[in-house]
Amino acid sequence: MPKIYKPGKVAIVLQGRQAGKKVVIIKQLDEGTKERPYPHAIVAGIERYPLKVTKRMGAKKIAKRSKVKPFIKVVNYSHLFPTRYALELEGLKGVVGSETFKEVSQREDSKKQIKKLLEDRYTSGKNKWFFQPLRF
Repeated sequence: MPKIYKPGKVAIVLQGRQAGKKVVIIKQLDEGTKERPYPHAIVAGIERYPLKVTKRMGAKKIAKRSKVKPFIKVVNYSHLFPTRYALELEGLKGVVGSETFKEVSQREDSKKQIKKLLEDRYTSGKNKWFFQPLRF
């Protein structure tokens, strides 16, 4: 079977709390691990998407509405739907690993780094489709 989930690939979560949210694959584990003996991926996604911004808004309001709330998660392959899109986020690869989920403080630190990377990407205007919620 070909490898569908590669780092940087965009997918949609199908099950759970973040169902319907877009995520980017950070690390894929096709064979699984001892704790999780099924194929899964470490993903980072957007829990709360940025709000719409218009020309009439001031700089302070634009800054507030451009905020992103990220999440990181270990997701089974059967709960992911791959898309044809990819996202080039070089900074994400070193931020999250399998040891990140063992301690809460590490998870919070990595979420802050991911938030900064995603907000920089959003304000630069790249990959606008990733920062809009799915409509269904």
